[in-house]
Order: sequence, then C-alpha cells, then structure tokens
Amino acid sequence: MVEVPSTAPRAAPATRRGPAAWVGQIILYGLFALTIGVFSHWPPYHHLSGDEALVKLSIVHAGKPVSDCRQRTPEELAKLPPNMRAATNCPRERSPLVVELDIDGKPAARMSAPPSGLSRDGASAVYRRLPVAAGEREFAVRMRDNARSAGFDYTLERRVTLKPAQVLVIDFDPHRGTLTLQ
Repeated sequence: MVEVPSTAPRAAPATRRGPAAWVGQIILYGLFALTIGVFSHWPPYHHLSGDEALVKLSIVHAGKPVSDCRQRTPEELAKLPPNMRAATNCPRERSPLVVELDIDGKPAARMSAPPSGLSRDGASAVYRRLPVAAGEREFAVRMRDNARSAGFDYTLERRVTLKPAQVLVIDFDPHRGTLTLQ
C-alpha cells in the first residue's frame, strides 16, 4: 500500500499556559479594575454647593410669522411659472424669540434667539443654567414670539420655595400657550 502525503495544514500543538501566565493575567485585570475604581471616585464632582438650587430656562418654540399672507395680483400670477401660481403668498420666516427672566426683581437672563433653518422658518431655542441660593424666590418670566408686537406675549410671575439641590425648569407649553415652572 502506497501512502499519499496529505495537503491539509497541520494543526499547531496545543500549548498549555503555566501558572505564571495565569498570575500575570490576574495582575493585569486587577490593575485595570483598580484604575476604573480610582477614576470613578476621583476627582470628586459636586453638582451644586450644599445651599444652592438650580434654575434651568429651557424653551424651544417656533415664533409667529414675520408678516401676514397677502394675495397676489393677476399680473404677478401671470409672471410666475404655471406650477408656482399660488394665489396667496405667505412668508416662511419666523419671529425671533425674546425671553427675559428676573429673580427677586433683578435681571437674571435677557436673551434673543433667532429662528433655526436656512429660511429662518424653524423653532428658536433658549437655554440657560442658573445656580441660585435655596429659599423663597420671586420669578418673573416674559417671552415674545411675535416681531410685530411691542410688548411681551406671555408672562409668568410666581413665588417659589426652592430646596437645596432642587432643579426648577422654566419651559413653554405650546398646547396651553403658557409659560410653566416644573
């Protein structure tokens, strides 16, 4: 009988790990766990000091259109391509959002946020984080979302008692059309 040499690759002989390899692996895993443990507790991070509360002014709202819709004249319609002959012309641009916040009668935030989007037709976003001393505070919030009006469209005045480490969020509810404190 003739023996034909095999073309399949030979398997490498199984190597056994000695006790030194196991001890080395345990030491490396231990160092990794120790590093994670140290950096999860150091340096210490304090969100607020012990006698402070946090006020977050966070409003995302689309303002009113900058101007009213208008009817196009027959001459204007004739100049337009047939697929663009809408009888009314409504602007896409929105009014910027103007927000003022007073805490205890003192100005805390005065902001104006332009509308987002290339055509300035998206929502405006206002965000401010204000640490304040805990205790009883008087809040006055005013917001204008219409560039055609002179005063503020929405106002809220409320006295709130803040506890240490409490977070108070000032927002706008578009369904009810009111500013809210949560």
